[in-house]
Amino acid sequence: MADYYDLLGVSRDADPETLKRSYRRLARQYHPDVNKDPGAEDKFKEVGQAYEVLSDPQTRARYDQFGEAGLGGGGGMPDMGDMGGFADLFETFFSGFGGAQQGGGGQRRRGPRQGDDLRLDLTISFQEAVFGIEKEVQIRHLETCTTCKGSGAKAGSGPTTCSTCSGQGQVRRATRTPFGSFTQVAPCPSCEGSGQVIADPCNACGGQGLQQVRKKLRINIPAGVDTGTRLRVANEGNAGQRGGPSGDLYVFLSVQSHGQLRREGINIASEISLNYLQAILGDTIEVETVDGLEELKIPPGTQPGTVLTLTGKGVPKLGNPVARGNHLFSVKVLLPTKLNAEEKELLQQLASHHTTKGQKHPHKSGLFGGLFG
Repeated sequence: MADYYDLLGVSRDADPETLKRSYRRLARQYHPDVNKDPGAEDKFKEVGQAYEVLSDPQTRARYDQFGEAGLGGGGGMPDMGDMGGFADLFETFFSGFGGAQQGGGGQRRRGPRQGDDLRLDLTISFQEAVFGIEKEVQIRHLETCTTCKGSGAKAGSGPTTCSTCSGQGQVRRATRTPFGSFTQVAPCPSCEGSGQVIADPCNACGGQGLQQVRKKLRINIPAGVDTGTRLRVANEGNAGQRGGPSGDLYVFLSVQSHGQLRREGINIASEISLNYLQAILGDTIEVETVDGLEELKIPPGTQPGTVLTLTGKGVPKLGNPVARGNHLFSVKVLLPTKLNAEEKELLQQLASHHTTKGQKHPHKSGLFGGLFG
């Protein structure tokens, strides 16, 4: 489906009144009773769906952030409030069965409504994930309208009792079937179950009581996080309606890879390359760690594939930054491919000390024979 804003022919920052005018114009243009062109009815339905989504601040905010994928529920992070539609369906059906007087769905909708949770995907560096950092981010969410203080009405006015449902928030419809007469109870279409309507809506929010705003936040990222870590920032989701609590903001982290270092749980792993003399005789070298350059002792006779450890130079344990993992170094030994005459002579002299009785070509035996024969 095309972008909802394009369908209505409005910009993404269009106010509620602009949305309504554009919808009414297009609805008249493509109404099946007026327009008999092929495809007009489909266009009429698409325009209606677009307006239904964008005219509600909650669904509009989800659509702006996630597209059509966000309309399935809860702004990316489902919570108990998202089950309201499911619960209302059953409550409406069973309360209407046999003409019961109490409509659960209508009553639920009249109370405060919690705001949606929001999701923010944030990428941080390898170093920031290890040691933690405070990040400034910018989000778009719904806040209570500052002009009408969330009432949805202009100053000096207020909500009035809905004439359609007489303030009950629900309407009833009797249906005759071969099995008898049933009464169906549903939320009032005029007041959407609230029992009240705004006769003189606030110009700033179009009577919704909510406004979409951009906000800067400082997110504290603890040491030891990794890709997939989820952080919860309380009350920074969308504001609730009719005095309901705000939702939460959930920050999902993605950690960039490092050129030389890789993470293995709370340990860090990397490779070091030694020449054959360092491996044979031992040495002390400088190596890169997350704490900067550190000295690493190479024991004499270190073999290729040996893993050497720097204790406490790994990743802090999430929730306990005092406890850190280790840095593990896998050893590679680089063997020379070319030798000058002096180097070759010295190595051949060394090889002669390891001559085994009965060998005709001692310099071709063992390690040195394979290298220099």
